[in-house]
Amino acid sequence: MKPDLSTSEHARLVHSVVDQPGLVPGGIPPEVASSWRRCLLDYQLDPGHCAKPTVVDRTDLRQRQEKLAPLIELASAEMTRLYQQIAGSGYAILLSDIDGVILNYVGDPKFTDTAMRSGLHNGSVWSEAAQGTNGLGTCIAMQKPMVVHQHEHFLSRHTGLTCSAAPIRDPNGDMIAVLDASSASGMAQRHTMVLVNMAARTIENRMFLCAFKEHFVVRFHARSEFISTPGEAAIALDGAGIIRGANRSAMFHLDALYDGLIGSSVNTVFGDSMAALFSMARKRSYNPIAIHSARDGRRFFAIVQVPAGIEDTGREILARIRTCETAPRPPLIDASRLECLHLGDPVMARNIRHARKLLNRDIPLLLYGETGTGKGMFARAFHDTSERADKPFVAVNCASIPETLIESELFGYRPGAFTGANRHGSRGTILQADGGTLFLDEIGDMPLHLQARLLRVLEEKEVVPLGGDTPQKVDIAVISATHRDLTQLIAEGQFREDLYYRLHGITLTMPALRERRDLKALIREILRRETDPGTEVQLSDEALDMLCSHKWPGNLRQLCNTLRAVVALCEDSIIEADDLPDDVHYNRLSDPGTDKSAETDAQDPLARAERHALMRELEAVQWNVTKVALKLNLCRKTLYRKMKRHGIRPPR
Repeated sequence: MKPDLSTSEHARLVHSVVDQPGLVPGGIPPEVASSWRRCLLDYQLDPGHCAKPTVVDRTDLRQRQEKLAPLIELASAEMTRLYQQIAGSGYAILLSDIDGVILNYVGDPKFTDTAMRSGLHNGSVWSEAAQGTNGLGTCIAMQKPMVVHQHEHFLSRHTGLTCSAAPIRDPNGDMIAVLDASSASGMAQRHTMVLVNMAARTIENRMFLCAFKEHFVVRFHARSEFISTPGEAAIALDGAGIIRGANRSAMFHLDALYDGLIGSSVNTVFGDSMAALFSMARKRSYNPIAIHSARDGRRFFAIVQVPAGIEDTGREILARIRTCETAPRPPLIDASRLECLHLGDPVMARNIRHARKLLNRDIPLLLYGETGTGKGMFARAFHDTSERADKPFVAVNCASIPETLIESELFGYRPGAFTGANRHGSRGTILQADGGTLFLDEIGDMPLHLQARLLRVLEEKEVVPLGGDTPQKVDIAVISATHRDLTQLIAEGQFREDLYYRLHGITLTMPALRERRDLKALIREILRRETDPGTEVQLSDEALDMLCSHKWPGNLRQLCNTLRAVVALCEDSIIEADDLPDDVHYNRLSDPGTDKSAETDAQDPLARAERHALMRELEAVQWNVTKVALKLNLCRKTLYRKMKRHGIRPPR
């Protein structure tokens, strides 16, 4: 694909891709093709349009900058640092709000004139709807990091630019800004996206620490040297040891959903390890110490940041220690034995029988199943039952690590391998698993160009880090997992057939929760393990039936989080149906035929108006019921009742 297409040639290319979606030319990523379709069909843009970007007036720009003033202040230092890392390469570093309006700019003098001509300056609007496919606008539209290189731009006037953009999210996980590095370079800088991602994560972490400066903050990572880096995980605790905030890295490391983590006790996450951690905080020590997951025993390294402005935290920290010294909560399921992963389900029993025959044999295991069905738990139990149990179990989520980072995460890198790399280098997760088990979760999302490297590692049992030339021997057992159909991905050219057969020693499918025959027993067992030692909480028959009839799209993970929340809020020894969360009630009440009152809306103008208003508010926030309830000053149960009355159901 030539990058120097004329305006008419570029326009013809765009129209051919949109008009014939099944015949996308090589070199045009699917995300770019989708964006082109939005620009042409939804926004009615012309790829040959040459007008300069719209610029908001000074008053509007000032109001936008004031709204995000704390973010701009935090981001300025990181933008300067990012600029210094790539100085001399002709880059502009940009920060925009979620409307695509540029709020801050740091530019290389070599690129300043080009940037001004292109409209890359404060106040200009770079949303997709305004400027077509571009780094800033398409990052906002896709809600993920994006590289848009030259001819991948929708408007021909921008095909001289290369843009790398990453989202910036607030402590609640909502996208509030975009960081972008744009250049007129003819080469797509391979590691620019890595640096932009790292800078965005650093800004997010600084925002998180500022937002929770009055809280205890546990900063942790599976590798001690990664604490205080962009990849560190962090959770914020209030005075009662309740988790009030968590950054994206924390949710990844803990395999948790944000809503399920917030409001839970820190003891349910790290167990009795917290006593030693808070003791360290009392001594104001910042040497990381080992702590362990209460769920599966995984080891992390952590430090505690004490609340700002407290001169003597001794008494408060001692209170936290006493809280943590209570008897540790047992894990959800004893993963040390495969047999503990089912309570009578025949499919799981069969999976365990087959898995046991593979123990201590050099045969890879491939796990299929919907998200949340316990594939990671099964992999860990398999490892803990094998002869490798005393060796590392290293899990890699191929879908969660940005594509630009996954190569260095897996294979490691030598010191100085690329700009911004750790000066000591990195071993990579494959070498970390040496002697033990490597669990490749969501293997179907591994980038195609890395699949060949992984295949060589598995075949030759040796790794060559980035920037290195000497292979290092590695001995690993490999377990992979996915919720996608790999054979379909092979047919579509998105997964290597030779890698599939290398991973496909034996395939086991984890049943969805709605299909399990041991669901009642499983609910009771999880409830027992989520209950404080010495106490007993039971479900009423109606509540148990309601839980069993729920569809559980999030499967085991969703069930665990639901029961954990129910136990935390329970004020009696019996959990009634009314004590269950709203989504369980709503899923049950909104089944077809349970309520006919919505049929009267057509005859009732007021009811019809209310229904339209609710639909408009729900669609505006992608059906986030909590946000709509807050905006309308209603409790969620009242809003659910109104939705039920008007026959409003969220899209599936």
